[in-house]
Amino acid sequence: MDMNQYLSMFIDESNDHLQSLNENMLQLEGNPEDLGIVQVIFRSAHTLKGMAATMGFEDLASLTHKMENVLDLVRNEKLKMQDYIFDTLFKSLDALETMVQDITEGGQGKADVSSIVASLQAIENGEITNGDAPATDKNKQANASISSAVELDEFQYSVLDQSIAEGHRVFYVDVLVSEHSQLKGVRAYMVFDMLERSGEVVKAYPSVQDIEQEKFERSFSLYYITTKEAHELEEGIMSISEIESAKLIQLDQETLQQMANQVAATVEAPPAVTEVTSPDKNVSSKEEAKLAPAKAAVPKQAAAPSRTIRVDIERLDVLMNLFSELLIDRSRLEQLASETGNNDLSDTVAHLSRVSTDLQNIVLKLRMVPVDTVFNRFPRMIRDLAKTLDKKIDLVITGAETELDRTVIDEIGDPLVHLLRNAVDHGVESIAERVAAGKPEMGTVNLRAFHSGNHVFIEIEDDGKGIYRDKLLQTAIKRGVVTEEQGAKMTDDEVNQLLFAPGFSTADVISDISGRGVGLDVVKSKITSLGGNVTIHSTPGKGTNFSVQLPLTLSIIAAMLVRLGSEKYAVPLSSIVETAIVQRGQVRNIHGNKMITFRESLIPYLSLSEVFSVPDFNDADEQETEIVVIRKGDRLAAVAVEEFIGQSEIVLKSMGTYLPAIEGISGATILGDGQVALILDPNAFIK
Repeated sequence: MDMNQYLSMFIDESNDHLQSLNENMLQLEGNPEDLGIVQVIFRSAHTLKGMAATMGFEDLASLTHKMENVLDLVRNEKLKMQDYIFDTLFKSLDALETMVQDITEGGQGKADVSSIVASLQAIENGEITNGDAPATDKNKQANASISSAVELDEFQYSVLDQSIAEGHRVFYVDVLVSEHSQLKGVRAYMVFDMLERSGEVVKAYPSVQDIEQEKFERSFSLYYITTKEAHELEEGIMSISEIESAKLIQLDQETLQQMANQVAATVEAPPAVTEVTSPDKNVSSKEEAKLAPAKAAVPKQAAAPSRTIRVDIERLDVLMNLFSELLIDRSRLEQLASETGNNDLSDTVAHLSRVSTDLQNIVLKLRMVPVDTVFNRFPRMIRDLAKTLDKKIDLVITGAETELDRTVIDEIGDPLVHLLRNAVDHGVESIAERVAAGKPEMGTVNLRAFHSGNHVFIEIEDDGKGIYRDKLLQTAIKRGVVTEEQGAKMTDDEVNQLLFAPGFSTADVISDISGRGVGLDVVKSKITSLGGNVTIHSTPGKGTNFSVQLPLTLSIIAAMLVRLGSEKYAVPLSSIVETAIVQRGQVRNIHGNKMITFRESLIPYLSLSEVFSVPDFNDADEQETEIVVIRKGDRLAAVAVEEFIGQSEIVLKSMGTYLPAIEGISGATILGDGQVALILDPNAFIK
């Protein structure tokens, strides 16, 4: 089997299991007595171990196996969870994530986890106990007193007997693992996994659980129902590495009857198989939990087919690019139909437009991903950060089902990390400070997402000390970000925005978490590059809210097309407040800046013809000018244009690497007549 073709699937599913493990470990930490959560964690770890073993990533499988041993003690109530165990398991998850990342980058998942393995072994050996948890050595003594009887009960005999009567084959299988194997349990798991694909294991001894925990010497045996031939099964087992031998004996009804009679006569082992049973092997008398039903060998009914598939994001990008070309051709056809006046052509183009609009909605939805894919990594981060800072933090997540374009999702993770770390470090006070202020010891950080119009808002809000204008301004003046004269004229919102100045930090002490002046300026630039913006609202003593506004998608946008002389521009509708006409006399010059009155307030007046040096239009020569009022957060500006062409769905195309970055331009689009229109970036016009 070519493992490379399954590598991508392994990586995706491993990341899913690791995320599930992190989430459930956090739940268990909040409710350590809930054995139901332990069972879920154990199953995820068990599946991850099997996947890693099958793919040949032995270090990953070995570490997961050690975690599984500890979790097994917990779920069997032989060990109680405590802080040290939680910390060790979380470190194990971090190591597993590092290994999977190494595999993603083409490595073999190697990592030095000797200290973690030693800690897990110490927990398993009972060296880490508390008053409620019995030492594991006592458990080992209990496990050592395993009965040596090898037997099937009446029900199991009837299952095997009925299977033979129905034409199926029943085998007694004895497998010997190489004495040099370092992962006996993993090799045994691979044998069981191979066999269960084409049949049913009715009884195994030692038990499946003991085998997986390597509580056996080198060999294990099982009773197996299948339709396969003996040589096929033997070849399959021997194809697994580090398996020294595999012996199969096919049983018939006469042999089964002899076995039943011998068991009734208290014979310890069936004579038909004693020749292949290791005399020194530990054999469990405990009934295997995995018993087959009366018709175990009958092929199972096929499970319902999966309703989802994994698709490489590059394929979706190709699909989006092809649809973008279709959208451009649609615009061209609509213009040609309008010019020719042919009714049949117009009807056909109208139908094409409706179909392509539906297709556009589907294509866009294919690219939409819940923000949960980003949010789900934050609870673990906040948990570790709170422990480092000796604070109590409750992270409350709402709106995780809100969807964003995959392109935006891929870029927004790091800015949110900075904002959350800022909220925990700078926002929420220490326990002593909160108690002194009459607040509960546990601080709350809210992470919420919601739709509003053509945007998604993500808010990070804490109930901490808030932002004090004077302290923030003094720090900014001290660091040379602004002068005292500039600071005196700034509004509270403008002062808050100083947090995003490059190199600015309010931390008194430099640490691994903050104080180096790197963070919020990166947040600002990244969000701006995505066509969004971030605003700050704070109440001293009560808390702070960072609100991030993001576009739903970066590929296809609704825009207003405008003309300036012979040139055409597109203004994103999401940034337009309204359109209007102003008389020349309404434009006022205040301190060297052109301003107009809009809704009883003064806003800047910008001349696009001057900004872009348009040769055949100048609004200064016009008695009245059409304007587009654009918004950036709470700030507005009026942009003068010559004529409105109309609204249109446009395809956002990058300017490429041939041109340097042009301030005020976010990209270009191809119109229906083949002309290229530049797409304005409203954020660049409002400082």
